[in-house]
Amino acid sequence: MSLSPLASQHCTPRKGKEHALDAAKVAELLAALPGWQATEDGKAIVKDFKFRDFHHTLGFINAVGFMANQEDHHPDLEAGYGHCQVLWSTHDVGGLSLNDFICAARVEALLDH
Repeated sequence: MSLSPLASQHCTPRKGKEHALDAAKVAELLAALPGWQATEDGKAIVKDFKFRDFHHTLGFINAVGFMANQEDHHPDLEAGYGHCQVLWSTHDVGGLSLNDFICAARVEALLDH
């Protein structure tokens, strides 16, 4: 799967273990997301975005926050001067769901202009 079809999808409620993705599907979806990695425990995906200054970092955080609210799926963010780490996981499934990859692709689309 490529980035564009993922980014064009929207999140849907996913509750229960039946929505958790297996390792093969996670690997397949990660291949469409440049620079994203699975965490060591395999329960989240993460990427650290670099910016030239704090002002641009905050703009990115606001854009991600707006998109996350629209999708009703929220990441963990860790920011500092010139960078923001974005981590997606679906707590209701105890790991990764398709929503995490949709949102990661939407984050990539925010920067693809």
